[in-house]
Amino acid sequence: MLAGKCVVLGVTGGIAAYKAVEVASRLRKLGATVFVVMTRAAANFVTPLTFREISGNPVVTSMWDEPKLWNVEHIALATRADLFLIAPATANVIGKLAAGIADDMLTTTVLATKAPVVLAPAMNCNMYLNPVVQANIAKLAGLGYHFLPPDEGPLACGAEGPGRLPDPAVIVDEVAALLGAGGELAGKKVLVTAGPTREAIDPVRYIGNRSSGKMGYAVARAAAARGADVVLVTGPTALTPPPGVRVVAVETAAEMLAAVLAEYDDCAVVVKAAAVADYRPLAPAEHKIKKHGDELTLTLTKTEDILAELGRRKQGQVLVGFAAETRDLAANAGDKLTRKNLDMVVANDVTLPGAGFSGDTNIARLLYRDGRAEELGLMSKEELAGIILQRIYGLLTR
Repeated sequence: MLAGKCVVLGVTGGIAAYKAVEVASRLRKLGATVFVVMTRAAANFVTPLTFREISGNPVVTSMWDEPKLWNVEHIALATRADLFLIAPATANVIGKLAAGIADDMLTTTVLATKAPVVLAPAMNCNMYLNPVVQANIAKLAGLGYHFLPPDEGPLACGAEGPGRLPDPAVIVDEVAALLGAGGELAGKKVLVTAGPTREAIDPVRYIGNRSSGKMGYAVARAAAARGADVVLVTGPTALTPPPGVRVVAVETAAEMLAAVLAEYDDCAVVVKAAAVADYRPLAPAEHKIKKHGDELTLTLTKTEDILAELGRRKQGQVLVGFAAETRDLAANAGDKLTRKNLDMVVANDVTLPGAGFSGDTNIARLLYRDGRAEELGLMSKEELAGIILQRIYGLLTR
């Protein structure tokens, strides 16, 4: 989703510098070109060689090294960058930028760029909360710099509080969202559903399924990265929502239907990746059911068919469904496509290795209203989400 984008990653001298390696790796996996600029202090924590191997590009550590680009180097990187990311950003570099000091390659390049600049502070909690540091952050934010607030928790120094570098996935999501602000789906409202639903048996038990929500969250992330106004209606999951996405949390199929219908009319695209329970207990017990005898009989009734209802109400939206099957994949997915008035179905056989629930990969077949079918091999759910959004864009522009 970041193909054709150039991200300059600045790494400063904090213990969290090791996490920047994963940031660089994730950016490259999304297709970005990554150049790394390190301070001298950062090189005491992670070697430039590590970043060179991960980024596939030369790493700059000094203004006085032999130039690696055919230009004045800090100007070349500043001009080439679509986005400048500093992770971790120490109190020192934040203070320098706030004061307009350019005494090394990193600060010089940042001050020379017109690209968006994102800083992810990481430091001791007392240092982060120091009024001087907070004033510097406020000043830079007022000048248009973007900040990712640090996480709270135990720090390397033994203290506990705000100061931990956010998870690399969260940082990369923010980068993707910013780079997608003028993307191909800018101005389009995209509704995504994700995760399972839970249908109560009694106050402590429920009927559910194995959905982790990963596929739906990946689609929401990919849509946001392309500039869409994304609404994520999600059942219970353990996932962190992508930044820049409006989240509506639900539990039951009825709650998901109500949430989806409240958003549906002004949507351009709906991707129904949620695994909605097909049946719910007809009469949930008011109190916990006690163990009596060897058998328990539950009477189930059908839940609302959300996708079918959306197909009936469709007025120009691109409507995409998912079909998780264990047999007769093409026949079952094709029937769903026709019966529910869909524009595309993402079908997968969950019995195949790498295509089941909770994993990070999938093997999909895309079926279209015009009879076309597209076979996709084993790939990450993030990669598949990008392909799904590309195909949706094609349907929107036909």
